Amino acid sequence: MERLLLVQLLMVGSALAQIEACPFHCVCQNLSESLSTLCANKGLLFIPPNIDRRTVELRLADNFIRVVEPPDFLNMSGLVDLTLSRNTIDTIRPFAFGDLESLRSLHLDGNRLTEIGEEALRGMLNLQHLIINNNQLVDISVVAFDDFLLTLEDLDLSYNNLQTVPWEGIQGMIFLHTLNLDHNLINFVMEGTFAELYKLSRLDMTSNRLYTLPPDPLFARSQVGVISPTPYTSTIVLSFGGNPLHCNCELLWLRRLAREDDMETCASPPQVAGRYFWSVPEEEFTCEPPLITRHTHKLWILEGQRATLRCRAIGDPEPVIHWVSPDDKILSNSSRTMSFRNGTLDILVTTIRDDGAYTCIAINAAGESTAVVDLKIIPLPHRGNGSITVLQQDPGSSDIATSAKTSANATEGGSERRVEVSDVTATSALVRWVADKSSYAAWMYQIQYNSTVDETLIYRIIPASSRHFVLKHLVPSVDYDLCVLAIFDDVATSLAATNLLGCAQFTTGEAYPDCHSLHAHFLGGTLTVIVGGIIVVTLLVFTVVMMVKYKVCGSAHGSLPKVTNMYSQTNGGHPNGLLPQRTPPKERGQKHRRARVKAARPEGPEHRTGDGAGGAAWRSPTPTKTKRSSSLDMGDISANTCYSYAKRLSFMWTKRSQSVHGMLVQCAAAPEGDAKRLGPFLNTDELEESVV
Repeated sequence: MERLLLVQLLMVGSALAQIEACPFHCVCQNLSESLSTLCANKGLLFIPPNIDRRTVELRLADNFIRVVEPPDFLNMSGLVDLTLSRNTIDTIRPFAFGDLESLRSLHLDGNRLTEIGEEALRGMLNLQHLIINNNQLVDISVVAFDDFLLTLEDLDLSYNNLQTVPWEGIQGMIFLHTLNLDHNLINFVMEGTFAELYKLSRLDMTSNRLYTLPPDPLFARSQVGVISPTPYTSTIVLSFGGNPLHCNCELLWLRRLAREDDMETCASPPQVAGRYFWSVPEEEFTCEPPLITRHTHKLWILEGQRATLRCRAIGDPEPVIHWVSPDDKILSNSSRTMSFRNGTLDILVTTIRDDGAYTCIAINAAGESTAVVDLKIIPLPHRGNGSITVLQQDPGSSDIATSAKTSANATEGGSERRVEVSDVTATSALVRWVADKSSYAAWMYQIQYNSTVDETLIYRIIPASSRHFVLKHLVPSVDYDLCVLAIFDDVATSLAATNLLGCAQFTTGEAYPDCHSLHAHFLGGTLTVIVGGIIVVTLLVFTVVMMVKYKVCGSAHGSLPKVTNMYSQTNGGHPNGLLPQRTPPKERGQKHRRARVKAARPEGPEHRTGDGAGGAAWRSPTPTKTKRSSSLDMGDISANTCYSYAKRLSFMWTKRSQSVHGMLVQCAAAPEGDAKRLGPFLNTDELEESVV
């Protein structure tokens, strides 16, 4: 009885413990001795820590979990199915699934993963289904799948941002049934990747950026009516539509396969672009042999310096360029040589043995093309048989890598600079250096310098006896980096070696320092000078034009017209419009005599005056019409072209005539008794003659 009670208590306790182990808001089911924990769509921010470790199926989909860490699944070695779909997971810690050795299926689709590290998926030794589609993956480590290469059957990496995948790992998944790589950015498939995947029944590479496809037995097995060489599968579903295929001779092997039309199209070359792949005739899948368009012809390099050989080629498909050394060996990347895909060959440190003819070979599926590049090494003067003992065999770099090498100017104690630059001017500088113990055996010094405006490295070779050198022809107002190296014989290699003595930086002076003070006043002073100059020039031009104009007009009409016998004229400027009072005949006769002396012609007899006693009146002239008593000598004015001058003169005489006629009217209106006031104008005819 007591034993029965004890058993019942134990059963009740275990049930209570099981109930307490079920996370809040989750549903725990114990079906056929397998515990399922269902926590889907519960708004969880992290994986619950109190999950029963005996759980076989765990569903955590449609939550807000961000990070997966090792403690989350600690000691859950019996877990078989784990679903983490449609969360916000962006980080998987190393060994987060380390204890899930029995896990068969892992769903990580619909999250925010950007990369999968080397140890993120470690520990899942029996994984068969890995679903990581609809993430933001851009990188997957090449060893990320190593723990389950021989057990994985389904791999889904679709709808990501992958440009490449771990092809070496996929190549070893010999039990793989389905591989979904569609809707990525994959532009390359490693040759032979699917050759050993005999169980592969579905390969989807739709909507990627595949330019070409390498020949693979998998495509041959996918032909219509072909009997599978293995009993694993009879049909293979192969999809690679939506790729920008370049339909040239490299894809001719695929065109010759007997396949159903999967609606794949050609993106290039232009003559077949946009056409269905399977409708293009085989003879249109052509290639163009390579053509070397430019290359280095001849290059002279100082021994020990860097040599760069260039070779460019075109063709369809794009040629691959190889370099062959003078001793007929294909050059590959090493510690001293670097070959780039664009056809550039760099020899980092040249020796005399590098001298010779190098061959550039451009190869593609249609043929090859070659070009010869002649490299000439300028040898440094070596010392006899190299028997000089070198105290320090540390050949330093001969290139100025960065300006930070100025730290090499100080000794280990930091008390003395070994390279100094002084007497810096706009175009020159004096360089001094101190030889250290390692440079006592040096038989030559080398100065290397360049500026911020020109990165070209300039070399100067200095005799071993010198400890200073004057750099000339520098650029004003520019920063310079400078290093001094000692050249000596390397006993081990019998070649020239270099040792860095130190580096320095300096800035050249300005070319015209005396003119620097003018810059501050340049704007205001220049504006004032310009405005003043414009005004002065305008006045000068105006003055010269006016002078030329009057000079031309004056030379055209000659001298001014001459007026004779002017004594009979009046300007009418007297007040009240009256003629002036008569003067005595004696005084008037004197005036007339002076006028006659100045006149051009003698005066006629009709106006002679007599002397009256006591100032008698003027003697009356004869009633007959007399000659004109005055005349206007117009000179050559009628023949001249200066019309404006004649017009002004005519206007002046018109005003005089109007003035005199006005006085005549006033005098005519006076009584006859006052006729004596008319002076010498006794009648109208005489007045008119006088005016004319």
